Order: sequence, then C-alpha cells, then structure tokens
Amino acid sequence: MSLSYRLGILNRNPARSVTHRREDNNRVRLLLAEKEKKLRKVIETKWASHMSELDLAINTGLRKGSQYGLTWDMVDWRGRMLNIPRTKNEEPIHVPLNDAAVAALRVVHDRGDGRGRVFQSAKTGEPLENGRHWFDDAVLEVGIKNFRWHDLRHTFASRLRMKSAPLEDIADVRGTRV
Repeated sequence: MSLSYRLGILNRNPARSVTHRREDNNRVRLLLAEKEKKLRKVIETKWASHMSELDLAINTGLRKGSQYGLTWDMVDWRGRMLNIPRTKNEEPIHVPLNDAAVAALRVVHDRGDGRGRVFQSAKTGEPLENGRHWFDDAVLEVGIKNFRWHDLRHTFASRLRMKSAPLEDIADVRGTRV
C-alpha cells in the first residue's frame, strides 16, 4: 500500500470503507479427566501408534505446528527440554519436559532411527504434518463436541494454573505473552 502512495497511484486506502465484523475469539476448551480417559481408550484401541502425539501435546502445550515440526536435534534429553528455535511468533522457546513427555518421546524415538522429524508416518516414513487423520475421528467417537487439537494447549495451561503456576511462567513455556 505505501508503494502505491509514494508512486501517486492511490491517495487513500480503498479498504477504508469496509466495515469490520467483530469476532468472538473467546473460545477456550479443556479436556476434563473423564473425557481424557475415554479419549485415551479410543486412541489406544484404534490408533495406538499416535498415543505419544497426544501425550506430548497434553504435557507440553506445544502448538500443533511446533509439535509436528519437531526434529530430534531439538530434544535435549539430558536437560529434559525441547529447544524450538522459531515458533509461530518467530521467537525461540524452551519447553521443559515432565516424565510423561519424556516417556512419549522415548516411545517415538525407539521405533525410529532418531534422525529428522520426530513424528513420521509408520507406513511411509514421511513426516506427519498434523494428527487430523486420527484425532478428529477419536474426538467424534468419544462424543466431545467442538473440541480441537489446539484445545490440548489450553488443557496444558489450565492444568498448570490449577497447580498454582504463575501466569508468567505458563506464558513463557507456551511462548506467549501475558
């Protein structure tokens, strides 16, 4: 737009008269223990090889893109940390790993060669981009309405807050601002 101003092609913003609709971005969902138990049972029965993806999501609060973009060189086993060089916000984050997250990563590591992307197709070896091919079906089967992968991120944060973690610490781990 500024180039067209400098060149004298436009003298006002043509989008100026477009009215903006208010969006309701206030949708926050979390996975309650009872529903999680049911979801785990369905995944274990039908998509057992993807259980580690669910475990890592719930125990790290990673965005889907960060989780499925993980490479083994981002995993610091000794320091129990994920070191993600660039997130959606273009900033690096360092995510501590609890026992469940470490266990999930070990399962995936043990069935692969420990190189390249963490989550790969068991059939083709190609990197997975997301969990839609199993997660959405599992959620439907359990009967959880209006629940998406991103809600696992809210689940992680909510559980930390319920354990009295300071908001600043939760924001740091999630790579967000308070």
